[in-house]
Formats: sequence, C-alpha cells, structure tokens
Amino acid sequence: MLKLSAVSLLATSAVAPVALADDPDPLPSWNETASKKAILDFVGSVTKEGSADFVPEEERIAVFDNDGTLWAEQPMYFQLLFAIDRVKALVPLHPEWQTEEPFASLLKGDVKGALSGGEPAIMKLVMETHSGMSADDFDKIVLDWLATAKHPVTNRPFTEMVYTPMLELLAYMRASGFRTYIVSGGGIDFMRPWADKVYGVPPEQVVGSSGETKFMVRDGVPILMRLPEINFIDDGPGKPVGIHQHIGRRPIAAFGNSDGDFEMLEYATRGEGRRFGLIVHHTDDVREWAYDRNSSIGRLEKALDLANESGWTVVDMKNDWKTIFPFGGKQD
Repeated sequence: MLKLSAVSLLATSAVAPVALADDPDPLPSWNETASKKAILDFVGSVTKEGSADFVPEEERIAVFDNDGTLWAEQPMYFQLLFAIDRVKALVPLHPEWQTEEPFASLLKGDVKGALSGGEPAIMKLVMETHSGMSADDFDKIVLDWLATAKHPVTNRPFTEMVYTPMLELLAYMRASGFRTYIVSGGGIDFMRPWADKVYGVPPEQVVGSSGETKFMVRDGVPILMRLPEINFIDDGPGKPVGIHQHIGRRPIAAFGNSDGDFEMLEYATRGEGRRFGLIVHHTDDVREWAYDRNSSIGRLEKALDLANESGWTVVDMKNDWKTIFPFGGKQD
C-alpha cells in the first residue's frame, strides 16, 4: 500500500482541468495570439462532421513530450534529480561507489563532474539506481520521492512544476475526442505511477525509455524484476518507433519542445489529411527559463529552424501564455 503522503500529494496536485469541447474559452491561460488560434482552428476543423478535414474519433491521436513540454526541465531533468537522490539513499549498500564514477563525484557534491561523462555516465547512474527491485516496489519509491522532494529553485513539489496552459490543452483535446499520449525520452516506469493524477493520462497511454525486466516468482509471488540493462531509448528517432510499438496508429498532432522531438513531429505531421505540430519555445527567463540553441538540456535548434517550412506552430512562452505554473512563475 502506498504511503498516505504520496497519495495525498498526487491527489491534490495540478490535475488537468476539465474542459468541454464547446467551452467559450477552453484555453483561458493562453493569450489571444496566433498560437492559440492555430490550436483552436485545427481542433475545430478535424472534429466538425461534414468538414473536409474531419477525422473520426478513433484516429484522433495526439502525442506530447513530457520534459519541457508538459512540465519544466530546468535546471536538470527531474528524473535525473530522482536518480541523484537514489544514489544518496543506496550508498550504504554500495561502498564501491565512494571511488567509482559517476557516483564518487555525486557523493562529494560535484554534480557537474559526475555528469561530465555525458550520456554513458547518465545511463550508468540511472540503470544502477532504477534496478534491483520489483516493478511494484519501484512505483512506490517514485511516489514516495514525489511526496517529499522539492524543486531546487522554486522549492515546490515537482508535480506543481507543470504548465497550466498545457494542462488546459490536454483537457481540451480529450473533450474534443482525442486520445492523449505522453511520448517521452524519460523513463516509462518513472512517469506511469503519477501521469494519470497529474495529467489525466493513464499509464497505458505513456510511452518512454525503458530498462530490461524479468518475470520471476519470489516467495511464491509472481513479480517483474527490474534489471540494470537498457531495453529501449524513446528519444529522437526512437519516438516514432515507440509510437508504432505502443500506440499502433500515426498521430495527427504532436507537441514537443526540443530537437529530441523532431522525428516525432515529422512522423505525426507528414501523413495524409489535416495535421498539427507544436513546439513550446522557452523564452521567459522571469517566470520560467529562457533557453534553446545552446542549452545542454532541451536543446532546440534544428526543429526551430525548420518549424516554419514544416508548418509547425511555435509557442512563445513569454508572449503566448498568461500564466505558466499553477502557482504563477518561478519567482512567486
């Protein structure tokens, strides 16, 4: 059974608001700009029976990246912060980590040094801290962490670091007959325990990177054991593959914020019929963070350069959103 603190935190977090397809303004946190108009025009055209662009409900699939698209990703991916906290919790069981990288640097408080090894170091960190327990035990560990962990800048629970305009958009699309999926480079098992409470997206509609698991029977109980091996990376060109494997239909709408979403946007928007692609551009360094081309987190260059010719809508966070987080901005 989950701890009451974890259940309480998720039950009171920023769950996607209820929206009706015919609401006078289903996106109240969006300013009256071209981005909002593009969304409303698209949804209106594919849901109006008799329209040349009409799409039956079973084909209304919308996919959303998570980090930097539905919730914040600065100053570090939240799952990586979870992994760092796991290192601190597990170090009594791993004395070798005192001298083994990237763990040794982390334990000295040198996060930059620990991550200087790039993707191999990050993968090692994640694999070692996310394995060695059952899938059910991992769910509980994630929820317990979310119940107490706070964002290092805002001091808010991570489940409050979600974008109110995107919660409205998720609700609006579902009210308009869309099925909304998360397709993220983040861990599928890290997101599934809380995605329904926070976004209204059930676990079976979450697609992400994964580690290997093994079926076994322990003390007479069938379990899935998490292994320290990579199974699938759901990022870049992996995203269309993940969509094919988990969803089985080509989306007609895709939402992202970085070059890691480029192939997903291409895959969704270059099919037949009316389609829609949207990029969240982080331009507000007061209420959130401003970054794109030179960022090591959520780098946005190729997708931004090709957005116009691809027909994708680019959301200017500073000018298009009335509010960003449920509590306002990072300095509130």
